[in-house]
Amino acid sequence: MISVTPAAVEHLRGLVPADAPPAAGLRIFVERGGCSGLSYGMGIASPEAGDTTIEAAPDVRLHVDAESAPHLSGCVIDYHDGLTGSGFRIQNPNAVRTCGCGTSFEPASSKT
Repeated sequence: MISVTPAAVEHLRGLVPADAPPAAGLRIFVERGGCSGLSYGMGIASPEAGDTTIEAAPDVRLHVDAESAPHLSGCVIDYHDGLTGSGFRIQNPNAVRTCGCGTSFEPASSKT
């Protein structure tokens, strides 16, 4: 399960366009790349076949594909807006190492 902080919920409410399909939400995924092995990706989209949809709030949805779900299990998604930058931050209990910018990570399953 992925948790979403109140700050992230409020920011997500403003990201989904008014003319978007009713099921549109934040698609979050993991892909190979970045300086730590895997990197996070996000975008506003409708769910695809095989996705898990998480209702973060009555009008806020997350869509996660089956391949990314194990890497994101237990994550907390937050939104920070400050002098040093703004954006979503992911606290991932499955990461044994993250890069300095916070957009990529090394999963525990890759350590031997």
